[in-house]
Formats: sequence, structure tokens, C-alpha cells
Amino acid sequence: MDEPIHITSEIGKLKTVLLHRPGEELENLTPDYLTDLLFDDIPYLKVAQAEHDAFAEVLRNHGVEVLYLDQLVAEALSTDQLREQFVDEMLAASKQDSRRVTQTLRQFLLDLPTHAMIRKIMAGVRKDEITLPPDQHQQLHNMIEKNHYPFYLDPMPNLYFTRDPAAAIGNGLTVNKMHWTARRRESLFMRYIIDHHPRFANRVPVWYNRTEKFSIEGGDELVLSDKVMAIGVSERTTAEAIEKMATKLFAGSNFKKVIAMEIPKSHAFMHLDTVFTMIDRDKFTIHPEIRDRGGKMNCFVLEKVEGQPFPRITHETDLEHVLRVALGLPSVTLIECGGGDPIAAAREQWNDGSNTLAIAPGVVVTYDRNYVTNQKLREQGIQVIEVAGAELGRGRGGPRCMSMPLVREDVF
Repeated sequence: MDEPIHITSEIGKLKTVLLHRPGEELENLTPDYLTDLLFDDIPYLKVAQAEHDAFAEVLRNHGVEVLYLDQLVAEALSTDQLREQFVDEMLAASKQDSRRVTQTLRQFLLDLPTHAMIRKIMAGVRKDEITLPPDQHQQLHNMIEKNHYPFYLDPMPNLYFTRDPAAAIGNGLTVNKMHWTARRRESLFMRYIIDHHPRFANRVPVWYNRTEKFSIEGGDELVLSDKVMAIGVSERTTAEAIEKMATKLFAGSNFKKVIAMEIPKSHAFMHLDTVFTMIDRDKFTIHPEIRDRGGKMNCFVLEKVEGQPFPRITHETDLEHVLRVALGLPSVTLIECGGGDPIAAAREQWNDGSNTLAIAPGVVVTYDRNYVTNQKLREQGIQVIEVAGAELGRGRGGPRCMSMPLVREDVF
């Protein structure tokens, strides 16, 4: 398998994964700006890094090649021209391309070594890190006095959730238009990797681009087989984006069906993978609250029609039936987060009890704190590998959120 990206399921043996080790961007979180930066709490960086290192080591111990986002970007920016282009695009995406401080900020970044520059862009640039020329200082003085916001360049604390800015599907990927402004810049890193890194350049079709109008995020994108996807219609992924992505995917790949699953639009249920994941050929985790009291939920099945430019769309409400038909299975098992207990389910879903990362069929990585759900998984024959996530979980994401699989072995 010589493709740089090859994902035909959620459960095939994981061969290569993209991670981001959290850095100083977490230390630039303060209570005043948590909501704007999509956090509920401030992780303790030292412990978060130790937890993340242990997570990466678990993956390596199971034969997974671990790549890091900052290193790939640094390798992609191989010329001065690319460095300058990247900084200019990042400043424009940060809405810093037309201010008096822009040139000073630009030069501050370009004076850094490439890897340090990337980490600084990720961490954010504080106002007290830059000395402005006297003319700029005078012009900006009154404005700065009225605006106590501490950053010229906002931090990107959500970056360790590498699942969202881009998602691998088949031999290509979506480079995502993120829903919230706080995360919009993140997908620019992946754009430079696939355009300029020698491992990926000119080898990766793009099913959806970050410049599109409608938002879509990787936490909503699940590859169920080599022909079927599930995508959440959620707080952060729109129906319009799903239809546009599916149309291009059907035209350029072997995929024939996309199941759009409507989930509650809330911060607690921000992505499909926080409430539903695939863990074996016929087994899934699910948070019971995404279905009504009769066990129904809205599913819109988009199917490729030969000779037609747009997919056929049908409406279903029986999730088990939809999954059985799509995957050609006689039955499926839905394992409820928290064992279905309303208190345990709510608590463990908040702590990413449904956000499992399968590294092989029936083998998953989960947070150790979700002990009720983990026990239910084991009772269904799933091998559960637990990792600590007391600090990482403060960002509202689990092992699946923190990983972007690039290569898996085929299982279907």
C-alpha cells in the first residue's frame, strides 16, 4: 500500500495517524476568553502533555506510525517563498492582513526558525511580545488602551483535536471549513501539507475544501466501509456541506452511500463521534439521548445514481435498519454509553465515553474515567485499552477526536 492516505473503514488496523502534541496554546487560555476559544476549562499543560505522550505511546506499541502536525508543516515549508506565503495566508485568515501592526507581526514570525514559527502561530502572539515602531505605537496607543485583549494572533488550543480540520476518506480527504471562527485557521495547516509535503503533494484528491461556504468538521465524518460513510448533521456540519461533499465523493471514488444522521445541535453533542462511533464490523457505541423515546432518529441516505449529477436522498428513522442495509449485515449491536443509565450516560458522554478510537476490529482506545461504558464494551467482547484523560478531556474530546487516521488496513 503506497498511498499516503488510505481509509476504507473506522476499524481497520491502524497503520498511520496524525497527532498534535498540545503546547503553549493551552497556556494562553484564560477565563475571560474560554467561550470564544471553545473551551469550558483550562487544562494543566504539563499533565496534558504527559497524557498525550502516553496516548501516542499506546498507538506506537500497537504498530502505529505516529506523525505530528507541526513537524509535517515544517517539512512542507521548504522554501522562503512558501514560508512567506504561509505566514501571509495565516495572517489573512486571522484577520490581521490590513492593520498597521501587520508588517511588524509578519516580520516577527518570519525571523523565527521554521518549526518555532509554526509553534508560535499555534500558540498565539501576545501584544507584549512585539515592540512596535514609534510611529505605529503612537497611532495605536489610544486604541490599545481601550482594548485590553492580549493577543495580536489568537492561540489555537483546539489543535490537539486533529480529527476535525481535515478527514481522510478513501484515498482523499476533506479540508474542512470549520464552523466557529476560533478554529477556521486550523485546516490551513493540512492544506499546506497536502500541497507541498513530499509525502502527500499531488497525490491526494480533495472532496471538500476549506474555502467552501458551508461548514463541515471531521468529528462528524465516519467511514463505515469502502463504499459507505456516516456524517452527522450537527452544530458544526451543515446539510448543504454534506450534499456537496457527497456529490464530489461519489464522482471521484468508489463510495456509493452517505448516511446523514441528525443529532441535537448543542455543545455537549458537538460532533457525531461524541455520540456514535463504530468499534467492530457490527458493533457501535451510541449515546441514548440522540434517539427519541421510541428509538428513532432522522437519517437521510444519500446514494450515488449512475448517470445523474446529484445523489438520490431518502429519509429513514430506524438506525439499526439503515446500518444493516448499508453494511450488508444480518444484525448490528448498539452499545449505549453509560450502559443506558441516564446519570452515567450523561456523565460519561460529557467525558467522551462514546468517543472511542478503534485501532483494529474490536480493539478500541478510551479514557479510563468512563468505567461504566468501558465495562459494557468488554461485556460485548471488545478489547478496551484505557488511557488517562483528566486534563486532555477538559477540551471536550476523547481518543477519536485527538487522532486523524491516515492509513488503515482494509477489512471489507
